Amino acid sequence: MTDPLKPGATIGILGGGQLGRMLSVAASRLGYRCHIYEPGPAPAAEVAHRLTSAPYEDDTTLRDFAASVDVVTYEFENVPAASLDLIESLVPIRPNRRALAVSQDRLAEKDFLGGLGLSVAPYAAVGSADDLGTAMQGRDRAILKTRRMGYDGKGQVPIKAGDDLSAAWAQVNAPSVLEGFVDFTAEISVIVARGQDGAVAAYDPGLNVHREGILRTTTVPCGLSARLIPDAVLTASRIVTALDYVGVMGVELFVTPRGFIVNEIAPRVHNSGHWTQAGCAVDQFEQHIRAVAGLPLGDGKRHADVVMENLIGDDIDRLPDLLRQSDTQIHLYGKAEARPGRKMGHVNIIRR
Repeated sequence: MTDPLKPGATIGILGGGQLGRMLSVAASRLGYRCHIYEPGPAPAAEVAHRLTSAPYEDDTTLRDFAASVDVVTYEFENVPAASLDLIESLVPIRPNRRALAVSQDRLAEKDFLGGLGLSVAPYAAVGSADDLGTAMQGRDRAILKTRRMGYDGKGQVPIKAGDDLSAAWAQVNAPSVLEGFVDFTAEISVIVARGQDGAVAAYDPGLNVHREGILRTTTVPCGLSARLIPDAVLTASRIVTALDYVGVMGVELFVTPRGFIVNEIAPRVHNSGHWTQAGCAVDQFEQHIRAVAGLPLGDGKRHADVVMENLIGDDIDRLPDLLRQSDTQIHLYGKAEARPGRKMGHVNIIRR
């Protein structure tokens, strides 16, 4: 374990979206500066100390970025491996590269989780239309997912028996995983943190509702039986411990009559953890900064019931009404253009 970063130190963040924006705000409360590295538009730059705008393949600029910071973290996990190798040769990256390698590849992720003895959806590697035909044998429903770069419903094709598999494959045409359908009663997520000293702290599980592959709401408490909540937290804790992880992770779980099935992991602060901003003294963003800076983890105890709702696309037009709504905390991401499927902000509604 290294010494904690002193106030005034600089934390580098790979990715300049809304997660980087909220991480920068949390870091500033603890006396740190943030330097954002982002090839594209960067809402985080409006609240960060510094922005570098360059491709991830620009080695000279990456070296300058690494030399300007004391530690690097990320809000976007699909950074090219060569770029990470260069950065890591100059400055620590937290969470570590193993967590990135596992989460960047859906097949590697499922192999890793299964190796821990955790339940995952039945799956098969798919590299061609013929592979897809073989993998679909005996299945009524499944979903084809690209191994890399899929999020918010992108790179995913639902399939049912009798569908044109060649057409389904043509929609992805990339190394993929076929996941068998899971008959679940609910999806929950656990936001868990692990510090440099190995301490683990988890927040209460949240109940997630998706539409068109995008998270719409997360509600806490999640409605699970009290006897099941420790099992959900233990599952998440096993994952971060096995990865020697430092930082916050989102762990999505399907609730089934046979127990929990791990849907996926995200090695970063997570959309389903935004409720912690209104429900906890130390939210997920501060918790992540504490972990990567080497500070003690905060208490993740919940002091309020919260419904987090994403504002997607034209939902932003509801802002005047939301501003008049009581017990509502509003977070906008500084994006100028509302497009279908684009996350413009979120609200945390406190339930009394």
